[in-house]
Amino acid sequence: KSGLDPGGAWHAWGMACLKAGNLNSAREKFNRCLKPPMDLNQLSHGSRLVQDVIQYLESTVKPILIADDDYFATLRELEATLRTRSLSLEIMCEGKIQHNSYYQECLFYLHSYGTNLAIISFYMRHDCMREALLHLLNKESPSEVFIEGIFIPSYESGKLHMLENLLETIDPGLESWGVYLIAACKYLQRKNYYHILYELQQFMKDHVRAAMTCIRFFTHGAKSYTELGGKQTWLLKIKDHLKVYLQEVSRSSGRKKMAFTFRKKMSATDVSRHINTVDLQMEVTKFLHQCESSGTSQMTGSSLPTLFGNNNMKMDVACKVILEGKNIEEGFGIAFRVLQDFQLEATEVYSKVAKQLVKQQKYSEIRQLLKCVNESGVAAKNDGDNIILNCLHEFKNIPTEDLDNLIQDMDSDENKIQAYVMCSKLRSAYLVSVRQEKTRAVQLVQHVRQLAENSGDDIVKAICAQWL
Repeated sequence: KSGLDPGGAWHAWGMACLKAGNLNSAREKFNRCLKPPMDLNQLSHGSRLVQDVIQYLESTVKPILIADDDYFATLRELEATLRTRSLSLEIMCEGKIQHNSYYQECLFYLHSYGTNLAIISFYMRHDCMREALLHLLNKESPSEVFIEGIFIPSYESGKLHMLENLLETIDPGLESWGVYLIAACKYLQRKNYYHILYELQQFMKDHVRAAMTCIRFFTHGAKSYTELGGKQTWLLKIKDHLKVYLQEVSRSSGRKKMAFTFRKKMSATDVSRHINTVDLQMEVTKFLHQCESSGTSQMTGSSLPTLFGNNNMKMDVACKVILEGKNIEEGFGIAFRVLQDFQLEATEVYSKVAKQLVKQQKYSEIRQLLKCVNESGVAAKNDGDNIILNCLHEFKNIPTEDLDNLIQDMDSDENKIQAYVMCSKLRSAYLVSVRQEKTRAVQLVQHVRQLAENSGDDIVKAICAQWL
C-alpha cells in the first residue's frame, strides 16, 4: 500500500526460512527478490544478497552423515537432499558437496542467481578444481575469470602443479586452455613473478618464450661480468629450450600443420641465429669474467651490456671486449666476431675504442688497434685513417711525440694534412703538401698559407708564400 520496495522483506523472510532449515520455502521467498546478473562473466561475485545467502549456507554446513548417525537427520533435511540430488549439475564433485544438502543448496542459488566467477570460486573453496575448470570451459568464460577465480587461488595456495595436472587431464594437447594460459603468462609478467612464469612456460612447452624468460634471469640485476659468470647456467638453459623447439619444428614439418597454435613460433633460421648469439655471449662472459678476476678490467658503466640488447648495446659489448683484455689483440678476435655476426658499424666501434684509449693515455695501443683492423681483412682503405682522425679531437691531451707517430701511421697524405691542420701543426701540413703533384700541391699550400695568416703564424705564412 505504501509503495515501498518489498525486496528487503522477501530477503529477510527467505533468510528466516533458511535459518529454520526450511530450504523449500526459502527458495520460494528468494525467488521474489533475487535476480540473475545481466552479465554472467562480470568480475564480481554477484549481488550482496546472493553472497549473504551463500555465506550463511556455507557457515552452517552439517558434518557429512555416517550410516550409523542416519537417525539424526531430520525429515526436512532428507527431503531436501533427495530434491537437490536432481540438481547436481552435470558434474559431481567427490566429497562433501555431493553428500550435503546445504552445499547443493549453495549450488542451486549460485546457478540461478550468481556469476560464473562466484560459481568457480565456490568450487575452488571446496577443493573441486576440476569442476571449476569444466564450468569455465562449458560457459566459455573470458580469461579474466580464469585468472581471478582459478589461477591466482591456485598459485597462492601452492596448488599450481595440481592445476597443471588437471589442465592436461582434461585436454592433453592444452589447446582448449591456450587463451587462458597466455593470459596467465601476461599476468605473471605484469606482476614480475618470473619464476612462476618460467615454470608455467615449461609446462606449456612454450620453449621460445621460456628461452626469453631465461634471458631475463641471466641479465637482470647483474652489475658485473663476474656476476654474469655465475649465471651462465641460464645460457645453457636458453640453448636447451631452443634446441628442443628446433627438434619439434623438424618433427612436425612432415605433418600438414603444427598444432601448437598458442605457443610462440619462430623460423628455424632465427632460432639458429639465437643459438649462435648465446654461444657468443658465453664466450664474451667467460672472457670478461676472466678480465675482471685478473684485474685488467678498466671500464665501469652504469648498465652492463650484453648481446641480448639492441645494436648500440652490442657495440658496447665489442668495445668492452677490446678494451678489457691484457692488450688490444687479446679481445679483438671475439669483438670482431660480434661485429661480423650482427653486421655492426665496425669503424664506429673502433673509433669509440680509440677515443677511450686516448683517455687512458694508451697511445701505443691505438697503433696496435690499427694493426689489428688492417689485418682483419675486411677493413676499407681509409678505415685506419678515419679512426685516427676521430680520436684527434682530443689532440690537446696527446703528447707531441705520440701525436706525430699516430699521424705518420696514416696511409693517405691528404688525411695526414687534414690531421696536421686539425692539430694546428701547420709547418708539418706544409711539408706534406709540397710533396704532392704540382697542381694539387699549389691548392694545398695556398690553403695552409691562409690558415697561417688567420692564426697569425708569420713564419709558416712566409714559407708558403716563398714556395708559391
